[in-house]
Amino acid sequence: MHIPLNYPPKIHQDNNINHMVDVIKTYPLATVISVKDNMPFITHLPLIYNEAGKLIGHIDKQNPHAALLRNSLPVTIIFSGPQCYISPSIYTTTQLPTWNYIKVHLKGTVHAIESKEALKESIITMTAFLEAPEHKYVLEPDNQRMLGALDYIEMFEITIDAWEGKFKLSQDKKPQDIENARAELIRANQESIEKFLNKVF
Repeated sequence: MHIPLNYPPKIHQDNNINHMVDVIKTYPLATVISVKDNMPFITHLPLIYNEAGKLIGHIDKQNPHAALLRNSLPVTIIFSGPQCYISPSIYTTTQLPTWNYIKVHLKGTVHAIESKEALKESIITMTAFLEAPEHKYVLEPDNQRMLGALDYIEMFEITIDAWEGKFKLSQDKKPQDIENARAELIRANQESIEKFLNKVF
């Protein structure tokens, strides 16, 4: 007999669009996935969520994925927030090891934007967003390197058709254990970045 599974657990799902938008804005590097002839095309690109509720991105014309982003085709996008291993040692109660993470899965329809002027303005806008709040660098409209690159970049926008927030943060534990897991997520991410970079570079 088939028993339907309650998966993913509702307690780990966050359907609050504002929470998901916060993830997108804080961690804008997205995994963009398209499929053609049962072959997945995967590219990592920063995407900016605009006031119209759409995602705006740019891709190198030489990227094979670019051809799939020129047409009104379905696309899947994943935004990844902080994540880490959670040791039972941090809990006040008996638990098993687990992994906590924040992810946002989106499904949408992609459309090419042909206007070179729109592309230029979009690159300037994206740079301003990513430079916030200090804005130590301002990309000027007459920047010659940018103007020379416009012929090699394509712009696209994604209309979001479905949202899914996956916030696995030990919500099924006691309040103190939830707080301990939150503190561990912060600590582990800060420490692991430094350790990794010191090892690799």
